[in-house]
Amino acid sequence: MKSNVGGIDKIARIVVGIALIVWTFFGGPVWAWIGVLPLATGLLGWCPAYTLLGIKTCPVKK
Repeated sequence: MKSNVGGIDKIARIVVGIALIVWTFFGGPVWAWIGVLPLATGLLGWCPAYTLLGIKTCPVKK
C-alpha cells in the first residue's frame, strides 16, 4: 500500500472521524459510526477510494 493521503487531508479525516465517533457516545445517530472509516484512512495514510479514482494528496517524492 503506497500512501495516497497526505498533510491536511490526513488531519481533516482524523478530526472528522473522531468527532463522528464521539457524537455517537453523546446520543448521536447510529450512522455516525461511519466515522471509523475516515479515522482509519487518516491514520493509515491510504484510502481505497483514492486508489480507484487515481487521486493522491500526499507530496510527490523525488
